[in-house]
Amino acid sequence: MYLPEKIPKAKVLITVKTYPNPSVKYDELMCNAGFLESGEWIRIYPIKFRALPYAQQYKKYDWIQLDLVRKKKDFRQESYMPEQGIDEKIKILDKIGTGKKRDWSERKTFALREVFVSMEDLIALAKKRNWKSLATVKPKEMVKFEIKEAEREWKQSMRDRLRQLSLFDTDRDKQSRELQIVRKLPYKYYYHFLTEGDYKPRRMMIGDWEIGALYWNCLAQAESDEIEANKLVRQKYETEFFKKDLHLFVGTTIANHIKAPNPFIIIGVFYPPFISHQLLSFNL
Repeated sequence: MYLPEKIPKAKVLITVKTYPNPSVKYDELMCNAGFLESGEWIRIYPIKFRALPYAQQYKKYDWIQLDLVRKKKDFRQESYMPEQGIDEKIKILDKIGTGKKRDWSERKTFALREVFVSMEDLIALAKKRNWKSLATVKPKEMVKFEIKEAEREWKQSMRDRLRQLSLFDTDRDKQSRELQIVRKLPYKYYYHFLTEGDYKPRRMMIGDWEIGALYWNCLAQAESDEIEANKLVRQKYETEFFKKDLHLFVGTTIANHIKAPNPFIIIGVFYPPFISHQLLSFNL
């Protein structure tokens, strides 16, 4: 284990927020990941993000501060939990700027500190009792973006249980309000891509908050036309991102880490523009 058992007042740059999943124990959970100031990857869960007070609802590329302890029942080396569990107070410190004129260099300092160009090399580190479970991957070639229909509702047993639970948050006016159970995405999204040493494209699911939020926003924009909504999602994740210097944030699930041949899924995308010398080599 390369990190200590406890990290008091840990400062974490949030780069990954997974799409929320209902939980019988905690109502609703999401997994977050990012980088410590020293550059190491770290995973933080459980967090009932939507139930956090408004002042604690951080965004991607926010620096947050909280007390962390190693997650005892999780063998993956990057996994931590808030010391006070779901009651931990989270402080938002700062943000790496966003917007069309953002400077990507500060983000690259963390996101591209260690980049894998071979999925096979990464999987080997995940399997050989190193239990590495978070990484940045640079594909050699992006092949395609796939959209596949999925179940439209959470399992009945989960819905029945969640109806007995209440999920609340506090809005910006400090008023408590009951939250609706998070909507299940009716589609799954995948990237097909090649890394060094691959003889055929890999197919990996995209499971981050960003693509889920994009779908719902596009559905509203398309006036509930799912075909048109997914055209807009494809435009972003294929047409636009394939023209960028695309990197993938990948992570494992604890259930599949040991048994799956490839335990990784895509938990985020990092898409800085090509800089001038990259564009030259890209066009050669």
